[in-house]
Amino acid sequence: MANTFSQIYLQFVFSVKHRESLIPKAHKEELHKYITSLVQNRKAKMLGIHCMPDHTHLFVGYKPSVLISDFIKEIKVESNEFINDKQWIKGRFSWQEGYGVFSYSYSHIDRVINYIINQESHHQKRTFRQEYLEMLEKFKISFEENYLFDFFD
Repeated sequence: MANTFSQIYLQFVFSVKHRESLIPKAHKEELHKYITSLVQNRKAKMLGIHCMPDHTHLFVGYKPSVLISDFIKEIKVESNEFINDKQWIKGRFSWQEGYGVFSYSYSHIDRVINYIINQESHHQKRTFRQEYLEMLEKFKISFEENYLFDFFD
């Protein structure tokens, strides 16, 4: 009986609702561990994660057993619930609707992981808006401004 083999590497980028800086630095590692467990529960492999105060990057070895849209929706919904249950912020935490997803080849893995774990230094030089627009342009993804994340910088 033949098996199915795949090699898919995806970087997901998504933002806190209203781009507020709501992910507390003190809880970032706990959130990384929780999101990693969500990814692993979906038979994917976490390669890199970094939660900035206002957005998150995930880099995963993806198994095509579930739709990409369902995969990221479930990650966002369950991490919303986790943050709200922990009461890390006043009021309700929520991710913005939408996300970016970018695919990479095997030869890019180390570079993408390095990029993700060094997010704090990247954002000393450029804003999240600049970073995200550069990604869309690099991957030749057409977009309309009014359908991007809400950027307040």
